[in-house]
Amino acid sequence: MRSMDQSFDIQAYMTKGVERVVKDAVKATLKNPKESAFMLRFAAASRAASKRRAETEKNGEHVPPFLIASITSKCNLHCAGCYSRCNHATVDAEPVAQMTGEEWGRVFSEADDMGISFILLAGGEPMLRRDVIEAAGERPNILFPIFTNGTFIDDKYLSLFDRCRNLLPIMSIEGNREATDARRGKGIYDRLIANMDAFQKKGLIFGASVTVTTENLKEVSSDSFIQSLSDRGCKAVIFVEFVPVTEESQELAPGDTEREYLAGEIDRLRREVPEMVFISFPGDEKSSGGCLAAGRGFFHINSHGGAEPCPFSPYSDVNVREKGLKGALHSSLFTALQSGDLLNDDHRGGCVLYEKREQVQALLT
Repeated sequence: MRSMDQSFDIQAYMTKGVERVVKDAVKATLKNPKESAFMLRFAAASRAASKRRAETEKNGEHVPPFLIASITSKCNLHCAGCYSRCNHATVDAEPVAQMTGEEWGRVFSEADDMGISFILLAGGEPMLRRDVIEAAGERPNILFPIFTNGTFIDDKYLSLFDRCRNLLPIMSIEGNREATDARRGKGIYDRLIANMDAFQKKGLIFGASVTVTTENLKEVSSDSFIQSLSDRGCKAVIFVEFVPVTEESQELAPGDTEREYLAGEIDRLRREVPEMVFISFPGDEKSSGGCLAAGRGFFHINSHGGAEPCPFSPYSDVNVREKGLKGALHSSLFTALQSGDLLNDDHRGGCVLYEKREQVQALLT
């Protein structure tokens, strides 16, 4: 990977990326009048947010268009190879002193004012925090993809999603029944399919998140798999490269050959299936000049308010409870990462900050 190019314009790159995603989302919802009307309003709000970020950039302060918020550390599943459980960011018990719904509401309000257009809600299992998701629904200028295992979706949530179109459930699926249940637990695949059918019946859009491994790479990028999702009303697919957390799981992590194959397939799907949005992480960062974490393009807020470079790099020196989002952007850790070469360093693929975690830790001392 090349070193930092001083002529690279991160603001222009991220604005262009946001505009592409929004444009694709508008096209993906044209056959759903209610959803399309929301996406057109959101497109206007997103353009206004981009202008606010650009003005802020002129004054010497960069505001990323994305945030990732892990609104709880509790989860009911034990997915094989889960990086979050391995670093103890996800647990079975009810978290102590996690951010309240009111505190998250203040974060969302500040994000809106700053021109942040997307906040990915994650966990743990975010659907356990209905109070936070309801607070997110009150911010229509921000699109909230909710990364969920799908096991807590019920009629009350379906009603909320119908009322608040800025809430976009992204359900985790690993391919077919065998692959999904092998990683997530018996019966999970059938539950996800039932959820998709319920969404389609009510005219609600949703997305799918796929953890890409060397084992499922070709299946999850195949026409048959994508068509099966499209037939059920799925409008967005997010491909996330598997990050190995043990030596035994290294062989599941995509290498250069697999990443090149996936990039080619995503380019093809974007051309041939315009009614769906396709996003690759970290694949879509390739042309950005390096990793977009630590505030370059996004950063992560954990369930206790700690501002971290990204979910795969759970290190923090500032808390949004005390400093707010603007204070978090001036984190000493973020500043060190942005000014150094680590975000652009050579690595084996996947998450550079996870692979270089000892170096990230050293920046805190």
